[in-house]
Amino acid sequence: MMPDDHPVRRHRILFVASEAVPWIKTGGLADVAGSLPRALAAAGHDVRLLIPAYGDVLAQYAELTAVPGFRPPVAGIRLLTTRPDSSGLRSWFVDLPGVGDRRGNPYHDEHINDWPDNAYRFGVFARAAAALAGGRAGLDWQADILHCNDWQTGLVPVHAMLERVPATTIFTIHNLQYRGLFAAETRARLDLPAWLWHRDALEFHGQLSFIKGGLAFADALTTVSPTYAREICTPHAGHGLDGLLRARGECLSGVLNGLDPDVWNPADDPYLPACFDAEDLRGKRRCKKALQHELGLAQRAEAPLCGVISRLVAQKGIDLILAGLPRLLERGGQLALLGRGDPAIEARLRAIAAEHPAAVAVRLEFDEGLAHRIEAGADLFLMPSRFEPCGLNQMYSQRYGTPPLVHRCGGLADSVVDTDTDTLEDQRATGFVFEPATEAAFIEALERALAYFAQPDVWRRIQRAGMARDFSWRASASRYLEIYAQAARSRGIEGMPRD
Repeated sequence: MMPDDHPVRRHRILFVASEAVPWIKTGGLADVAGSLPRALAAAGHDVRLLIPAYGDVLAQYAELTAVPGFRPPVAGIRLLTTRPDSSGLRSWFVDLPGVGDRRGNPYHDEHINDWPDNAYRFGVFARAAAALAGGRAGLDWQADILHCNDWQTGLVPVHAMLERVPATTIFTIHNLQYRGLFAAETRARLDLPAWLWHRDALEFHGQLSFIKGGLAFADALTTVSPTYAREICTPHAGHGLDGLLRARGECLSGVLNGLDPDVWNPADDPYLPACFDAEDLRGKRRCKKALQHELGLAQRAEAPLCGVISRLVAQKGIDLILAGLPRLLERGGQLALLGRGDPAIEARLRAIAAEHPAAVAVRLEFDEGLAHRIEAGADLFLMPSRFEPCGLNQMYSQRYGTPPLVHRCGGLADSVVDTDTDTLEDQRATGFVFEPATEAAFIEALERALAYFAQPDVWRRIQRAGMARDFSWRASASRYLEIYAQAARSRGIEGMPRD
């Protein structure tokens, strides 16, 4: 509790994202957008979550109702809402005609081709967000903090600037690889001023970049781990934007993502056949046996069962897992993999699973319940991403007593403590970390992990150290509140109007 003479300011926060659980999810952004706003609301702030009303959202959530009095900045769009959740968070949904009829992935079709109207859809979404934040949409509410996330919301700070919205703008980079690039003529189609076509604004090597809107015009920039904040300021990980990020370095912070301890809790997880905690791991053994049965794997308690939950793309190091798989199988191990992605990777995984049905199970889908059961039933979690802004599965894994094996990068470096003699002795070891991202280094780390797995007493020490880590959103939400306050103070000190 703060002293009475230092009251905590209650913010009005509009949190804008392209996806959020429980409404729609394709990756970690949805977990963050579903958890951080709730943590802020639970801390007493007035938070509104804003996402698009995709076809799957409209089809699955019949309780959504139109917000009365909404005055759309673009003709035809609607604003939908639902009741506040237990934290007090209210969710808003922008319904754009023609988009609500489309089902499936919100960004691309089944062939991984981007939807041709992405620029228009997220451009209109950005205008709606700015209007809502500025109190110009017919509602008796406006934001003092406008928090945007990834390229799909990159034009929100731009419209906030153009429309002189008084809110302090925050832009969070979840993955700089996705920059929201479109043809040059998109600027005029979105009715954006010609002066924005400049390398210090939205122009990027002859294309329009949505993410540059956030990077160039937000009052403060954040990304999802301290290590990733340093990495993206280098040519290696900056994807051509490192110069801009270095120029705005004083405004850039890295805040490690958190997890929702109510959703990811092995002691009280409705998806699991048995619950467990660090003091009693018997339920985890039951989860392993049940997972082997569910996936058609041989039910061998002594087999080291490795879990993978991932988008199947080059970034995630799936090729390293495939390179190490023969060694795992030679050691009597098993693999349980859940994910979707590159059709060529999917085809190769299907072929391997067909060749080794008792040892390799592949589920090419997104299944939230199975994700929980893999986290709980696996012995070792493989996450050898070539780059990983933050990652969440390595946190889930530690909480579920499943030591992760990770490449030293981004949030993986910030959240997993490598196992060696020293870290075991002082009870800090929570997983296995390797570098560089090569097949040889991955296989060496896998061999090291399997050697420790063969020592049950030592393995339990690693499990319990990981389960004791606090990855809740409490600390991260507090850090974001500090960033909000600092950005607002800096903007006030500068005293410059938004032209």
